[in-house]
Order: sequence, then C-alpha cells, then structure tokens
Amino acid sequence: MTLDARTAAVRRPSWWRELLLGLGLFGVYLLVEALPLPGREERAHANGEALLAFERWLHLDFELPVNLWLAGQGWIRVFANYEYAVTYIASAIVLLIWVHARHPVHYRSVRNSFVWLNLFALACFWLYPVAPPRMLEGAGFVDTVRLGHTFLSWGSPALQGANQLAAMPSLHVGWALWVSVVLARIRGGRVVQVVSAVHVLITFAVIVATGNHYWIDAAGAVVFIVAATWLAQVAKPVERVPASDTFFLHVETRDFPQHVGGLIMLDTTKNPSGPTREWVRSALEAKLPVMPRYAQRLSPYSRWRRQFWVPHPGIDWDWHVPDFDLTRPDGTPGGMGALHELVARFQSEPLPRDRPLWRFAVVRGVEEDTAAVISLVHHAVADGIGTISLMLELFESPSLLAGLNETKRPNALQKVAAGAVGLAQLATDGRPKAELPSGHPPDRRYATLRIPLDEVRELARRYGVRVTDLLLSGVAGALRRVAVAPLPESMLTSVTLMAAEPRPGAEGNVTAAVMVDVPLGDLPETQRLERIAKATKRLRTGTRVVASRFVQHTVANFMPPFFHSWFARTVYGGRFFNGTVSNMPGAAWPTSFGDFPLHTAFAIIPLAPGTPFTIGVLGWHGSFSLSATVDAELVDSVDGFLAEFRAVLAELD
Repeated sequence: MTLDARTAAVRRPSWWRELLLGLGLFGVYLLVEALPLPGREERAHANGEALLAFERWLHLDFELPVNLWLAGQGWIRVFANYEYAVTYIASAIVLLIWVHARHPVHYRSVRNSFVWLNLFALACFWLYPVAPPRMLEGAGFVDTVRLGHTFLSWGSPALQGANQLAAMPSLHVGWALWVSVVLARIRGGRVVQVVSAVHVLITFAVIVATGNHYWIDAAGAVVFIVAATWLAQVAKPVERVPASDTFFLHVETRDFPQHVGGLIMLDTTKNPSGPTREWVRSALEAKLPVMPRYAQRLSPYSRWRRQFWVPHPGIDWDWHVPDFDLTRPDGTPGGMGALHELVARFQSEPLPRDRPLWRFAVVRGVEEDTAAVISLVHHAVADGIGTISLMLELFESPSLLAGLNETKRPNALQKVAAGAVGLAQLATDGRPKAELPSGHPPDRRYATLRIPLDEVRELARRYGVRVTDLLLSGVAGALRRVAVAPLPESMLTSVTLMAAEPRPGAEGNVTAAVMVDVPLGDLPETQRLERIAKATKRLRTGTRVVASRFVQHTVANFMPPFFHSWFARTVYGGRFFNGTVSNMPGAAWPTSFGDFPLHTAFAIIPLAPGTPFTIGVLGWHGSFSLSATVDAELVDSVDGFLAEFRAVLAELD
C-alpha cells in the first residue's frame, strides 16, 4: 500500500457518513420549504420587482430580450433547458466524488465550503424569497423550461413541489462557480481555468436566458461563495496533537531533546559527488502534500489545552536541509567517527518549536564511495517505525506499514480483559534498584555496528530465545565490561514495542514499552542470557502492552494538559527505568535514494531524561544494524562498548 493510498484510507470520511450529511442538508431544505415565513409569495414577487427595477435604474436589465431570443431558437432552447436542469448538479456531485477518491486530504475543506454555501443560500431563500423573472406578471418573460417539459427540472411533474421562489442567490451559478474554484485550488493549470470559466459563463447565460434568474442573482452567488470558502477555512477543525504524541513534548527538556530518526548510508559509486542539497530539497517538496507535518508547526504552548498543528508559511530550506562535507583538508574522507560526532551533535540540539519539527542533513565525504543522510523528526510527529517508514516512502520504496490491515487484532472484550490484567501488572512492576550515572547535560557519544542478520538469528535459534533477548544480553554484558563507574546488580530496561499500524504519513506514536530487569552482575554470558529470556518470557503475553497503550492513548486523552505534563515527566525517565532498548524492523529489500543505493540505515533514538543510554536496532536487508547513544558519564568510549557487545555475541557463539 502506497503512502497516498494509506493517507486516503485514513483521512477520507466514510462514504455513508457523507451520504447521511447530504440527506441531512436536503432535510434542511425541506424544512425551510415546509415552514415559510408569513406572506412569502407576496414578498417574493415584490422582491423580484425591486431587483428588476434596480437593474433598470442601472440600465442593465438585459434579461427580457435574451429570454425572448432563446424562446424561438429550437434546439438551442432545448440545450439551454437541460443545461439549466442537469449540469450544475452533475458537476458538483462528480467533483465531490473525485475529491473524495483522489484528493482526500482536501476533501473535508471542500465539502465544508459546499455545505456552508448551501446553508447560506437556504437562509437567504427563507428570509428573502425572490420570484424569478418568468413569474412576474406582465413582464413578458417566457418560461422556456416549462415550455419544453424539461425532464428532471421543476417543470417536470415529479418536481412540482420544488421551491420556485429562490432566485437569490442563483445556486446554478453558485455550484458551477464553486466547482471552478475548487478545481483551480487543487489542480490549477491554464486548461482547467479556461474550461471552468467557459462552464460558468454558459451557466450564467442559461439562467438569464431561460427567465429563471436576474443577473444580480449570479452576483449574489459570488458573495456567498466567498463567504462559504472563507468560513470553511476559518472554521476548519484544528489538528490537535494526540496525547500519545504530546507526551514527548512534555518530557522534552533542553538537555534531553526528543527527536528520532535514521542515519542512512548511501552508495555513491555511480555518482561520487553524492546527493546535492538541491536534489534532496526537490524530493522533499514533492512529498509535502502527503507529509503534512513537514509543512506545519506547533501552536503556542498552553497549560490548559493541548497544542495543535498550524500551517507554517515559508519553509527555511537552508536550515531544514543543511549540507555537510566531512572531507579532511588533505582530501581524504572524514570517516565514520566524524559522522558519528555529527549525529551526536544533532541529538544534543532541540528542534525549535517555531518551525516544522524536522531536519534532513546531507553529508558527503564520509568514506570512499559513501555518503549519508541524517533524517530527524520530533517524537511528537512520529515514532521510530513511523520515521523509518516515512524515510522509505521518501525513497519511493515499499512501506514498512504495507499489508498490515490483515493483521489480526484483539476485539473490544479482549482489550478490556488484557488491559485490566496489564494495569495490575504495571502497578506491581518494580522500580530501578539504582540510577545509572548520567550527566546533566549528558555528553552524548554515538556509534554504529553492523552484524550479518542471519548470524544473529541463528544464534538466537540455537539458544531458543528471541533476537531481543540476545540484544539485551549483549548490552548488559558490554556495559558490565566498559562502564566507567560501578554498576548495580541489575538495571530496569525499557524495551520499546512499536506497532506498525497504517496511519497517514506514517505519523503519530503507536508505541508501548515493557520493563525488563536485566542482570549486570559478574556471571557467565550464557547464564545472563538465560535469566533475561526467562524475564522477558513472562512479558510476552501482551497484557502489559495493551495496558500501556490504554494509558497512553485513552486515559491520557482525558487528562488536562497541566496534569498530563506532570504525569509524563513523572513516569518517563531515570526514576522509572535505566535505559532504552528498541528492536525495529527495517527494509528487507534493496532500497535506493534516487541514484544512490542504501548500504543500510541506523536508528537515532533520544535519551530519556535522566538515563545514560539508548540502543536501537534495525533489521535492514540482511544486516543487524545497531546504533548506540551513551553518556560519557557511563561509558567513555562508545566504540569500545560496541566492540565488547560483539565480543559477548562471540562468546555465546
């Protein structure tokens, strides 16, 4: 499933809801017709005479000669009658269906403007009824529609009950012009503009020539369209940041930024110069219509209501897409060490909230025939798997979220039962025995390691454990060997679980976490792995995950922002866990960024406040791609830590 399709599936309202809305709008029309104000017919004729007199005063009363000319034109009269009866309705319905099917991101705004246009018109019909020229006695107009017995018009027996005292505004011109405005805003282009203009001009000529409207009714329709379009924009529902995403805004501090991302390694063999910033910018600009958060920023902070996303005019591309060249003065590549230092620098810098919360840095001169891209978004925009999936969509690669609609999910009763059990389990889970050493601010060190994925999977199969168990064991064993300060006998580790659920633009957080007590004592690595596997086995039931999701996605939505902020800062950080480990799926297929194939990608995961390490793994096209961010207060050499991690796996092999 492509990003466009997923965006459409999630953003597009259900067709039956839209049908009910249309029936409701028609019900309002019937109500207006059933409850007319006293003296409607007399007032309608008086208003019609007044409009015609006003046009005569302007010397612009050309309706009668045009009407008499059309009455004697045979097939032209028939064409005009059917154009009056059919095309304005057909064009509006077809446009709504087309926008719903092909441009779901715009649908709600388009539909709302249409609803407001009709509500304004119905109010005018009720308060200011106007008889059309053909109904004015002694004016000399010919009713060409009734004369031709035009099918599907008020002249037909089936529509004799239609409100004929509704000349102001002309909804025929109103709907035709509304269609033109929508097409111009969504599609643009000279051809669309010309076709739209011709359609409106023909409709205008027809409503006047058939004796159904004064030209001033069309002018009134223009005013109503402007008002409806403006109100649809002003009254557009704001996109509030869900509580599960707001969580990461609350816990973020200057010392502990909360942005996630990926370090993408590119093969530049075919094009040694590497990707240019201009080329990356054009690729991102092309995706902005389906990546709305990349063109939005947060509303001002308030203690009393959740923030929402607002459009951000004028993206600062120089800031969002910076360019780096790590080549040394002697012309040799800067190496992975220099790249890792750059990533650590980005991790330490909060994303300003007065602009869209993302950056996409282009890095050349890493190694021979190797460049890199550092892709970052705030955790309030997407979780880890959402970030990776978004990155793949940018590279025109199949999404990680494809095909997950068929995933079996628990029903409501199962969720309630699992949630109740999980909440009880979470309440009885312990706290860390001691906090690990952590600086404020932390001195971040970042590094990466690639191991053949089959090698890791085979090792896990041999011991009858999961890859995550092996990951936790390697982390614990490596920390035991390289930590610069004494460690407690165990550490409570937050193991992040990410649900790859379809969502527009891969946005939002659908994460949960379980706490695993990982032994750090001096014991054989096989025994450490055995104890970790035993500890994680009791967490695999999923009840803790359901409970965690229930708290983050349901309970938190009912919390006032000030209380949610306190809750988030209280439960997230060093007082509740010692560090974070995340094992995520990556692309299992070859991937390219334009002309540049991807070697692999590494996760970039933030440090939780008060914690000194975070480990992320992507299973990427045959590679166990591990990244580590550690605080120098705990480990002074992150490369040494990864070397010991590799040594632990070697001992288990």
